[in-house]
Amino acid sequence: MSDSTTQHPAPRRVRVRAPELTGKGGWLNTGGTRYTLADLRGKIVLLDFWTFCCINCLHVLDELRELEEKHRDTVVVIGVHSPKFAHEAEHAAVVDAVERYGVEHPVLDDPELATWKQYAVRAWPTLVVIDPEGYVVAQHAGEGHAHAIERLVAELEAEHGAKGTLRRGEGPYVAPDPEPTVLRFPGKALLLPGGDFLVSDTTRHQLVRLAPDGETVVRRYGAGERGFMDGSAEHARFSEPQGLALLDGGTVVVADTVNHALRRLDPDTGEVSTLAGTGRQWWQGSPTSGLAWEVDLSSPWDVAVFGGKVWIAMAGVHQLWTYDPEDCTVAVAAGTTNEGLVDGPGAEAWFAQPSGLAAAADRLWLADSETSALRWVDLDGAVHTAVGTGLFDFGHRDGAADQALLQHPLGVTVLPDGSVAVSDTYNHALRRYDPATGEVTTLATDLREPSDAVLVGDDIVVVESARHRLTRLRLPEETVKVEAVAHRTRRAPTEVAPGGLRLDIVFQAPTGQKLDERYGPSTRLLVSSTPPELLLGGEGADTALSRRLELNPSISEGVLHVSAMAASCDDDPANEYPACHVHQQDWGVPVRVSSGGADRLPLVLAGMDEGTAGLG
Repeated sequence: MSDSTTQHPAPRRVRVRAPELTGKGGWLNTGGTRYTLADLRGKIVLLDFWTFCCINCLHVLDELRELEEKHRDTVVVIGVHSPKFAHEAEHAAVVDAVERYGVEHPVLDDPELATWKQYAVRAWPTLVVIDPEGYVVAQHAGEGHAHAIERLVAELEAEHGAKGTLRRGEGPYVAPDPEPTVLRFPGKALLLPGGDFLVSDTTRHQLVRLAPDGETVVRRYGAGERGFMDGSAEHARFSEPQGLALLDGGTVVVADTVNHALRRLDPDTGEVSTLAGTGRQWWQGSPTSGLAWEVDLSSPWDVAVFGGKVWIAMAGVHQLWTYDPEDCTVAVAAGTTNEGLVDGPGAEAWFAQPSGLAAAADRLWLADSETSALRWVDLDGAVHTAVGTGLFDFGHRDGAADQALLQHPLGVTVLPDGSVAVSDTYNHALRRYDPATGEVTTLATDLREPSDAVLVGDDIVVVESARHRLTRLRLPEETVKVEAVAHRTRRAPTEVAPGGLRLDIVFQAPTGQKLDERYGPSTRLLVSSTPPELLLGGEGADTALSRRLELNPSISEGVLHVSAMAASCDDDPANEYPACHVHQQDWGVPVRVSSGGADRLPLVLAGMDEGTAGLG
């Protein structure tokens, strides 16, 4: 037995010198100070590569809150904002997003993806741990790594505390001054029977009732602090609420997004109760149906009543769910949890962060934000696309629906003539799709991040989220002529060799676990491409995590869509019922075929222990 002076060797880890932090957008939440890695020497630095459109990135922001608070004197979290959409490269939009989502750590605005490239990042979100001596010791793609990083932080604190290389004390975060607006980044709005508006005041974790003028505050619901608590208007707590829908009897169902729950509000009494959700986030392998208060949800973003049920835009898992008020149950209605744009029967359809819902008599319209698409579900549950082509095509272009482009829309509103108004959020515009003609037009521009709209007589009232207000427009408006703009993702493509490409999904079960092969293969790999002609072979689903892809030599650029899953269970022969875990990650990998490109594409699937994954 060793005594207290015995020096235990530090755990072996792959260590790579961390590249410098650079970004033309500058730093936020530092009081104007620009930092280098040398300034942070002695701290454990956690880089969070994120973009504010990405629901998985928003999940990670919430996962890290407890770790940030617990290790505030040793850990410095730095968000590296790495945009996908053109709008996300605007510095003012990043400033807004940092406040909107309550980011309480420094953020480096990197609009040209300089730091992203230096760290060889391939997916949003990605977390990179840098030790107090400036070396990368772990890298994780996707969400769900907070506990693994917590263990690694504890090891690094002990190791570098003993070496004298750990520097304790306050970090570089400087909180911005609060702004005294009536609303702060409102999300959705609802017209109440008496003519008042109910607005989800998302950043302040409240619901606000406004008079018919859309400005005068009648009442606030919620204490105004992040939390999950039922009760009176003064004591109840929400966490970044979004969607609202009116139920029979005059009560309102609320998509309480970051609490992963549906809440019920009585606007007259102010009483708040919970309809569905446990407060925990749904993970692969969790139940997808059952009593509503026993089933986990994942970032419900909007709600709408259609066919006698409350439909839920479950942005966090790229699905549509329903809540049945009669028997108080929830169930999946459409979507596979794979992220993308695939039409067909509900059980086979793919979505990408559905974020806005609006019911018509014969269909449910939805804004599918990450595919910049307007889609709809018919009475038989089949999914159709009206506007949009996929994850990486976006812009502002009117005309025939198969040529029109949107940019990350968050809201839809059915108009009296059966057409649909789209809150085209990242284009700062209100668009209109007419099913009768198949045409898309622009109703209004210069709306700062519109996220929803409601009809009031002959007017439409738009939620201008980034202007913190409701804006009333007359219908019909003359179409505003705008210059057509089309984009693809700004992310730099991976250079790959023509012909054969070896795709390897690198997965290692965490310590104390093993692949669960009791009932057959426990892994799955699904591959497709945009355009579909990019792949001559290797597309489709199989259980092997390695595959040879055949690339079409006549197509120079495209996107590989890769979805991988692995199931692992506790490796304890004495435990008859071991705990099991499902690890899943989706990638969209832009590729460019070139003679000097790589013939192997390795992608790391979450599940590896901290310290085993270095820079690839």
